[in-house]
Amino acid sequence: MNVCIQQICGFLRMNMVSMRMLHGIFVYKIARDCSIIDPFPSCEKPLSRASAMPASKVAAPKAPFTNEEIYGRIQKAVLEHRLAPGTKLIEERLAEVSGVSRTKIREVLNKLAHEGLVELVPNRGAFIASPSVQQARDVFVTRRMIEPEMARLLSRTATSAQVRALRKHVRQEGDARKQNDRPAIIRLSGEFHVLIAEMIGNEILLRMMRELAPLTCLVITLYDKPNAPACPHHEHSDLIDAIEAHDEAKAAASMLEHLQHIEATLNFDEVKDASPDIEAIFS
Repeated sequence: MNVCIQQICGFLRMNMVSMRMLHGIFVYKIARDCSIIDPFPSCEKPLSRASAMPASKVAAPKAPFTNEEIYGRIQKAVLEHRLAPGTKLIEERLAEVSGVSRTKIREVLNKLAHEGLVELVPNRGAFIASPSVQQARDVFVTRRMIEPEMARLLSRTATSAQVRALRKHVRQEGDARKQNDRPAIIRLSGEFHVLIAEMIGNEILLRMMRELAPLTCLVITLYDKPNAPACPHHEHSDLIDAIEAHDEAKAAASMLEHLQHIEATLNFDEVKDASPDIEAIFS
């Protein structure tokens, strides 16, 4: 493993408490209500007064969802900002709309909770995590440590096929922008960074990025400035240019600048109160 990567991993081990805090916030929030995402709009913020939820009128699916499908629906909803931070997830309802037992729901929620997407609040239930300002900053500190080196590594070994795959992904981002499909823009932007980690072939980095991408989406949901772009639209293309040219220094610098620009679009002075439509997530 590259020396710099070893240093990064060492730092992350030393700061495991901080990472556990980020994970814990997301762990319990899915463990009770997230497995499929409550298809009803009656959601609850973790610090707000609970409102009575009407009896479910949604029919169970023709075939039960698999754990992987439930997990994927929830994670995608977070990536697309359709599950807002603080959304209460109702375990019984998730089980009903997914056609599975509550035991299966808990399995999925526990996995998502381990990845920090859910917060489990004793005696209150499961909520989509709401990262604090410090936790939000920690996410970007971690990404600035990891991703410039990722870009450097990929620029060293990138194949023509990998470059083509990256450019294809950026074209998909462009199509989403033309359609003003903000949820898709946000999801694709996060997936771009995961794709880079996947191409490197380092399972530890890939696992980290798969956890950091949805965490970042929750941070953006809470703190992004009105009408701010998820990513400056040209920066992914600029990064690919550096990777294709095998310019390690430029690739690392481009990635760092890109992450700094994303963080600059955030406003840590005010937290928005979003009310997601959970039913739409599983329709």
